[in-house]
Amino acid sequence: MKSTITRFAVRAMSLVTMAMFVGTAFAQEAGGGAAKKTMLDKWVIDGGWTMIPLVILLAITICLIVYCMLDIKKDKFCPAPLRDELIALMNECRVQSAIKLASDSPTYLGRLVAYALPNVDANRPEDLGKDAVEDAIADFTNNERPGIMFCIDMLALSGSIAPSIGLFGTIQGMVGCFGVLAESGQADPSQLAGDISVALLTTFWGLIISLIALPAFFFLKKAAQSREATCVNAIEEMLNTSINVINAEAQLARIPEGLSGDDEEGDDEVYEEEGEEEEQA
Repeated sequence: MKSTITRFAVRAMSLVTMAMFVGTAFAQEAGGGAAKKTMLDKWVIDGGWTMIPLVILLAITICLIVYCMLDIKKDKFCPAPLRDELIALMNECRVQSAIKLASDSPTYLGRLVAYALPNVDANRPEDLGKDAVEDAIADFTNNERPGIMFCIDMLALSGSIAPSIGLFGTIQGMVGCFGVLAESGQADPSQLAGDISVALLTTFWGLIISLIALPAFFFLKKAAQSREATCVNAIEEMLNTSINVINAEAQLARIPEGLSGDDEEGDDEVYEEEGEEEEQA
């Protein structure tokens, strides 16, 4: 799936770049024109060569969003059937069976369980070596998080770079305007229109890309963190389930006497019998 998405992204970027160059060539061939401008001319090509990196960045941003949404799907992190089956095995204290089942799953939860549960210590029935398991969980999540967040962080980078490229185009357009004014000595709108288009369109598209990339970054980041937390909570639930099963009898033995209704009734009967004996005496 990842290789397919990568090939799709490369092809999309190539097509967009080719379209930009072809559109620019046609615009130049049209010359000074009497021909009516198309939407492509008005909103893209009039922005000049600075629009090429902006269009490429827009294509990359869209491909990153699609890729990240597919990469953090719930089925790839914590599928419900696998979670329920693992909890059922741990409820029977079948740790080795749970590890084997998890090892056969390529999901995040499967890899996490296969990495952390081998640290269970059967010689410590009171907690099954929970501290070692928690250390393994922390180690696994720290190792996996950079790979998950790499493409998501690229969205933040895209959203930060786009306005800078737009600002560069804006400055370029303004420099061109002042250059025309210096040469002609007058503000002829027809001579300034091209540079003004560069200044405005690059800023416009830079902001558009930023408004797409940054909200997507925060949404996908929160979604990835939520998926990770769900997996960590699931393995902690599995471990607590086994601990409770092993220590169930010990926990019942520690319940103080006299808390149940039957014991209270028995104590009342004993007190009544002692009272009757005293009266008879």
